[in-house]
Amino acid sequence: MIKVICVGKLKENYLKEAVNEYLKRINKYTKIELIELNDVNNGNILKKEKEEIINYINDKDFIITLEIDGIEMDSISFAKKLDNIFNYNSNITFIIGGSYGLDDEIKAKSNLKLSFSQMTFPHQLFRVILLEQIYRSFKINNNEEYHK
Repeated sequence: MIKVICVGKLKENYLKEAVNEYLKRINKYTKIELIELNDVNNGNILKKEKEEIINYINDKDFIITLEIDGIEMDSISFAKKLDNIFNYNSNITFIIGGSYGLDDEIKAKSNLKLSFSQMTFPHQLFRVILLEQIYRSFKINNNEEYHK
């Protein structure tokens, strides 16, 4: 099972449609759950977001945090990594923080700190990018054709 925890909710319909399409496609390979948390706008934002995120993390989850300082890999390496993780852990949880990033306690729980680029992407768009790469990984790992 894959869980994707995201801070913030999608507002634009075209992004919602893209997310729903990739969730449907990924569901053919494994169960996937998208958890959208409310944005925090005041106080200690990272601490409040951390408290919400922790509610959805299981001790047995393999946690992948999306961080600008994480390691970068190409799509084939990412597919192999996911395949290897699934060989010893049936639960992978991806965490996408809010616009201020992730609390250090969440980062410390991470089994893999992953960066898709040194560029900055809108968090709502990045959700689509992550889901597309997860879907692409399943296609690669199953030797199925998918556009390059």
